[in-house]
Amino acid sequence: MTLSRRRFLASLALTPVALSSTGLLSQALANAPGLETVTLVIHGAQGPTRFTVEVADDAKERNQGLMGREQLADDAGMLFLYQSSQGVHNGFWMYQTLLPLDIAFIGADGRIQEVRRMDPCEGSASGCPTTRPAERYHAALEVRAGTFDALGVGPGDCVSWPGSEGTCQG
Repeated sequence: MTLSRRRFLASLALTPVALSSTGLLSQALANAPGLETVTLVIHGAQGPTRFTVEVADDAKERNQGLMGREQLADDAGMLFLYQSSQGVHNGFWMYQTLLPLDIAFIGADGRIQEVRRMDPCEGSASGCPTTRPAERYHAALEVRAGTFDALGVGPGDCVSWPGSEGTCQG
């Protein structure tokens, strides 16, 4: 059977209905448009742990971060990438971020340097605290609060993603 253009277009029109009944539409809409999504793996004593993360690799994407998100899957997050090492003055804040998050600061060797919890900030931007790392970092990973603890992920674990230069294996 050949698919006519009319039938093809009609099937596309029904796609949102099919996706909404499976819950995939809300999941698809939860991701920011235009952000690359990759599989990231954390290697540690707990074994390899995989996350599907959105990549924020320019200033606009990093500034937006996870602001306004009402949900985040257990195995999802956002990876903040930088072209050069970031100093301890360059931190993260939770202005207009609705979900509590964990953040892992990742060094040039691909290892997690520290993990911190960040809670939503209600009120004005100037009243929101900034979470700063103890040392320079090359990337940061945000996931739902409590995720790293529940999975046994912590400092020293190695993080790899497509294009990363870390020394992780597996």
